Amino acid sequence: MTELKLHNTLTRQKEVFTPIDASNVRLYLCGPTVYDRAHIGNARPVIVFDILYRLLCRVYGEKAVTYVRNFTDVDDKINARAAETGREIRDITEETVGWYLEDMAALGTLSPNHMPRATEYIAEMIAMIGKLIEDGHAYAAEGHALFSVDSYDAYGKLSGRSVEDMIAGARVEVAPYKKNPMDFVLWKPSDADTPGWDSPWGRGRPGWHIECSAMSKALLGDTFDIHAGGNDLMFPHHENEIAQSCCANPKGGFAKVWLHNEMLQVEGKKMSKSLGNFFTVRDLLDQGVAGEVIRFVFLSTHYRKPMDWTEAKRAEAEATLRKWRGLANGVTPGDVSPLVINALADDLNTAGALTHLHALSKDAGQIETLVGSAQMLGLLTDEMGGWDEVADLSAFSDKLSEIRQEAMVTKDFSRVDALKTELIAAGLDVRMSKAGVELVPTSKFDPSKLEGLL
Repeated sequence: MTELKLHNTLTRQKEVFTPIDASNVRLYLCGPTVYDRAHIGNARPVIVFDILYRLLCRVYGEKAVTYVRNFTDVDDKINARAAETGREIRDITEETVGWYLEDMAALGTLSPNHMPRATEYIAEMIAMIGKLIEDGHAYAAEGHALFSVDSYDAYGKLSGRSVEDMIAGARVEVAPYKKNPMDFVLWKPSDADTPGWDSPWGRGRPGWHIECSAMSKALLGDTFDIHAGGNDLMFPHHENEIAQSCCANPKGGFAKVWLHNEMLQVEGKKMSKSLGNFFTVRDLLDQGVAGEVIRFVFLSTHYRKPMDWTEAKRAEAEATLRKWRGLANGVTPGDVSPLVINALADDLNTAGALTHLHALSKDAGQIETLVGSAQMLGLLTDEMGGWDEVADLSAFSDKLSEIRQEAMVTKDFSRVDALKTELIAAGLDVRMSKAGVELVPTSKFDPSKLEGLL
């Protein structure tokens, strides 16, 4: 069996992964808060841990792996969007969930086994909060229920911060009902215009952190194998999840391995609306960037390194995939290369796996292996194809050949140069030799620019 090594944030080292139960390997990924389109940064953990899911399924078998990714559909951002637009909250969340699923599918990601919504697990949250209060790890105050950070000695172990450091470096809500500034909300009151549920502490709604603890417990148990997410969630979200889950389920260990992906930049700068470099997955898709190309760019950087989305990387990815799809045309996928599997098994080294694919593409005897290996990464599949199809270019190559032949006689190559310039401007690589004329689409190919050239 393939040996997997994963960098565990909790221990700060790469470890051999040994599942709690090899017949029941469990993975949880923090999902989106559904109030708007997913931006490209939101897509990074989905693509990264889609690779992990594929790898786990290959090593342990599809039926032995359970993958959970949640939807947060009760949140103040959603409430604000409803107030801003005048729309019903349910309409907003239903629409946004649909957008998210459509966009993530366009990136070639597999559907998790479970996609729970927070509003479906309110009863489980209330029960967990009640147990925390009963056991002295939480308290009720002014319609709120709050977790007592002082009651959990290991608080801060995941992020490696002391409570004092966390207070100094975080935006801590100061409230008179808190015993400690770091105590965090498990339940908060709702007014008449805000979604709410009846509870022992009054009508209200859950805090963000308790949602994932309740959903993971319900679907994966008190202890499971892997919890994943972006490193922006390490504190306070994941730190708080650990505290409340371990205290509510003292016989369980919550997540055994913690995986965190680094953040995404655009052209070397932090993505932000103020810089004008903020865009969604749908923005890219609508601009004609294929989902497969987006996926390739994401996989070209190791998940624990900051990723920089650039136009140059997009163009390079598109050109590479056009070449590979040309090689793969009509080819039956072969076995996955052991070198590709070994790269993925070494802490999801997707960049290393792509390096092996490049090598395979240069060996005419390895194209079947190229296709099988690429499909392991979610590339070169039939579902992700079609974007690379181009119009029949034979008429243009014939036209260029014709006027080239005439120019050979007249020695006037002005028409040849003019047509060649137009073809290059349309994104075609014009190759002329004694054998004839060949037109090869580049990553900048735009069929619309060919109109009127004949």
